[in-house]
Amino acid sequence: MGLLMTVLFSAAAAYLGLKVGQVFEAAIPIAIIAVGVTGVLGKKDGLAQNVIIQSIGACSGVVVAGAIFTLPAIYILGLDVNFWQMFLSSLLGGVLGILFLIPFRKYFVQEMHGQYPFPEATATTQVLVSGEGGGSSAKTLVVAGLVGGLYDFAVATFGTWAETISTTVMHWGQVVADKAKLVLKLNTGAAVLGLGYIIGLKYSFIICCGSFLVWLVIIPLMNLIWGGQVIDLMGTGIAATVGEMAPEQIFREYARHIGIGGIATAGIIGIIKSAGVIKSAVGLAAGEFRRKPGAEGIKPERTQEDLPMKTVVFGIVIALLAIFAFFGFGGVVNNIWQALVALLIVALISFLFTTVAANAIAIVGSNPVSGMTIMTLIITSLVLVAVGLKGNAGMVAAMVIGGVVCTALSTAGGLITDFKIGYWIGTTPRKQETWKFVGVAVAAATVGGVMLVLNKTYGFVADGALVAPQANAMAAVIQPMMNGGSAPWLLYGIGAAIAILLTLFKLPALAFCLGMFIPIDLNLPLLVGGAISWFVGKRGGQEKGTLIASGFIAGGALMGVVSAILKFAGVDWYLSAWNAPGAGGAAPAEMIAIVPFLLICAYMIFASLRTSEK
Repeated sequence: MGLLMTVLFSAAAAYLGLKVGQVFEAAIPIAIIAVGVTGVLGKKDGLAQNVIIQSIGACSGVVVAGAIFTLPAIYILGLDVNFWQMFLSSLLGGVLGILFLIPFRKYFVQEMHGQYPFPEATATTQVLVSGEGGGSSAKTLVVAGLVGGLYDFAVATFGTWAETISTTVMHWGQVVADKAKLVLKLNTGAAVLGLGYIIGLKYSFIICCGSFLVWLVIIPLMNLIWGGQVIDLMGTGIAATVGEMAPEQIFREYARHIGIGGIATAGIIGIIKSAGVIKSAVGLAAGEFRRKPGAEGIKPERTQEDLPMKTVVFGIVIALLAIFAFFGFGGVVNNIWQALVALLIVALISFLFTTVAANAIAIVGSNPVSGMTIMTLIITSLVLVAVGLKGNAGMVAAMVIGGVVCTALSTAGGLITDFKIGYWIGTTPRKQETWKFVGVAVAAATVGGVMLVLNKTYGFVADGALVAPQANAMAAVIQPMMNGGSAPWLLYGIGAAIAILLTLFKLPALAFCLGMFIPIDLNLPLLVGGAISWFVGKRGGQEKGTLIASGFIAGGALMGVVSAILKFAGVDWYLSAWNAPGAGGAAPAEMIAIVPFLLICAYMIFASLRTSEK
């Protein structure tokens, strides 16, 4: 059942991701389906099996994200890539991500228990446990799931009200945005609100501080200083002055790169801080190799039993050798020397950023994999050009290498969620790890085939083509780099300096820098959800509130899949005229959007505080 879910959700996620640039998270819908099937079959004690089903099926979203963010860029650049290159890029990256994360499982899920909110793992666990146990908890979760799901479905499918509210809805707000490049935006989705509730006020506030720095200080400051200048830091052909750009474009072209530099630096600082954890993981591996036969010692508890460290080490060696063979003899690079350099890039970046991806998922529930991939592509391009690989061949090589790294980091981030779910419920990590390899292989084959079909059916560059926004961004980065362009080192340096300062002041640098990278409209509702969590928690409704927030996330994720299927089937119920700008400049759908958002906030508060009569 897990493998069937992997195939179905890989195909759906690949299409939607290439169409609108958003890969929906498959773990929660798959958990809901698993619980539903368990109930229909009248199966008792199916909780542990349902964990494995969602763990296998969740491979779909992470592998799809790794593939569609990078590989379509090869088509966009007018070049070619075959099925085996796409399949092996996704498969080997996914395998590497699993193997690199296993030694850190105990640290993240057990030793750091209670330190991280794990929002997505919390929601999925609530779905699985409530579905198994039934009772009032299950009822609360189902009702909240229906409310949140129908709410998000009304937005995504019909456009009943706008998905995002902006200060530009008011005339004065539009003037301020045009003149001072100052704008605030809020996503009205129930799922994002629920995510903020589980993250809590502390981390939500820190994330939003990163957003406020970028949107309220850096972007207006850039307009003030360089408003009349054309600044093309990456040689991508920017012709507009900074003053002619909208705040959103300034964010995409410039300010977002500050967040990327901050995330990379915060990640490196985190690696240095966790040197003891890395040392203990390496020591454990070395200890297994030194141990004499028969001296196995005390067997760990079932709930702490990972794949043997010898298996993990040999697996990493075999995976790296396979990557080397793929690069050297699979038409990716020109010679053995370049294949060795490419292998070193993949091994080093994947290993270093595995813990960063896990940290990000543990804090905000979303992986900044696209930002880390852009950094990977820039480093890869510089190194490949230095060893003589440039032009078209260099662009294909950089994208395939980026695909391997992107999938490794995406898989590692998804796996830490599965590990946390298993830790709370009490499943065997070794079984999760074993089945994860099978799920990655099936997802890699599915996404490779789907991408070939979509390229032939729609394409990525002509009229009516799939948008593939992340891949277009990657192509825009890689082309000038391979033709003598540069990288925005100044912006990366500013982000790095911010991360270092935050660390010196003992503030969570990664959470802050994630806020600088993720658009503000997705961060502000986290703050609202976090504030509701604080308010409800002070009045004793925290536990019920977590169930409701989990229901919002689950309902939103499930209805996202339904909406994607409708789009795939060509069903268009969107109220275009209602969402088009009116005479005053703002769309009617946006002008009323604050009302349903306030109503869904009120529902979350009152339902959380309402106690049972029994």
